[in-house]
Amino acid sequence: MRDILIFAIVAYGLAQVFFRPHIGVYLWTWISLMNPHRLAWGAATSFPFAQVIGIVTLVGFFTGKAPKLKLWHAETVVIALLVFWVTMTTFVFAFNPKGAYEEWDRFIKIQIFIFLTVMLVSDKPKLDGLVWVMALSVGFYGIKGGIFTLSTGGSGRVWGPEGSFIAGNNELALALLMTVPLFRYLQLQEGRKWLRSLLTVAMILCMLSIVGTQSRGALLGIIAIGFFLWLKSRSKLGLGILVLVVGITILLMMPESWWARMSTIKAYDEDSSAQGRLRAWVVAWNVAKGTFVGGGANMWNLATYERYGSESVVKAFDVHSIYFEMLGEQGFPGFFLFILLGWLFWRRCSRMIKQCENDPENKWAADLGAMLQVSFIGYAVSGAFLGLAYFDYYYDLIAVALIASQLVKSQADAGGETTISGYHRERRSAIGHAGAAAVHPPPDERKGSARFNRDRPK
Repeated sequence: MRDILIFAIVAYGLAQVFFRPHIGVYLWTWISLMNPHRLAWGAATSFPFAQVIGIVTLVGFFTGKAPKLKLWHAETVVIALLVFWVTMTTFVFAFNPKGAYEEWDRFIKIQIFIFLTVMLVSDKPKLDGLVWVMALSVGFYGIKGGIFTLSTGGSGRVWGPEGSFIAGNNELALALLMTVPLFRYLQLQEGRKWLRSLLTVAMILCMLSIVGTQSRGALLGIIAIGFFLWLKSRSKLGLGILVLVVGITILLMMPESWWARMSTIKAYDEDSSAQGRLRAWVVAWNVAKGTFVGGGANMWNLATYERYGSESVVKAFDVHSIYFEMLGEQGFPGFFLFILLGWLFWRRCSRMIKQCENDPENKWAADLGAMLQVSFIGYAVSGAFLGLAYFDYYYDLIAVALIASQLVKSQADAGGETTISGYHRERRSAIGHAGAAAVHPPPDERKGSARFNRDRPK
């Protein structure tokens, strides 16, 4: 039944791609983030959905007449340079050519669709649709995991779909940290009370699921996004009380085993997992320092550890950090591009907030920019302990910011000004007319006129 449902949804969506190519972006995002085929048992589990969706969407892009936004911005230029550099390290410098090629192949496909997303999601309804798809694709596991955590009293551990970026408990927790702010944005834009209430429930269940993953990095992340969510909220008092009440309630219900695991954060020198991370970070630094260009993706094997590490015997080979992953695999040039991309993303969101926060017509863009920054904080903090530098969700958020800023700018340009919305222009015009009327009132309203004296009370 699940197989039939997945095939039916994809087939229905692909039938519309030639006329509405942004539907292909929705389908790709859904398949890549949620991995619904991993929840099936039949033919859907091995069917190349991403490949089929990609081909059809590209055909629809080149043959369709749908409006398109501008592609090239500072962020997309940096992404293109990063793609070029990853290609270079894969085919020229890789320590593990086969493993590097596998990561390169996936990374290239992700970035092609990031470029298509920036161009094809060309208006606000389409953009909101994309945010819904992103939030629900990952939020599904948060809602499901939150219910599971409640039912088990926190004794079970929440996992993601096998064979995906978010299969592990730590990786799923990171994705959920990035999703809660998207749910908050959708809630701020929603006028229906019942749906706002459901979105509140979804956020609470996602936070419960994050705790239920028993990820220590996620614990730090949830503290960070909780603070920034409060900091960037319209109603700081109400949201602050809600976050405190929900947070304390969740923590009180967690079992002793959970608290014991979280307490190991302080005793990192006695924790084998933490020590493994530190060893991997030393290896990453030594590779970047020794080669400058890095060792290519998926370089983490015994040979690399023996050559660049201080210890040759380890149980697992995983860098466990987006920063050291990029530094070790792509060297200082790739690391610089990765950090630059994050800075450009943050700056674009900040400009959008500053430009639109006092503009009722574009308030949505300020809300979106603020929540994208909160998502970024979740990725940046928890990502310090996870190897998800190539995670497509992060690049999806960058695409959303690019689209939103273009929509705001095109609206301003259409009105002939770059910083004042149509609402403010009309309001300023109305104020101008009102001021002129006050200085030069109509004849029948001037003091001393026949009508004024006639209507004047005796």
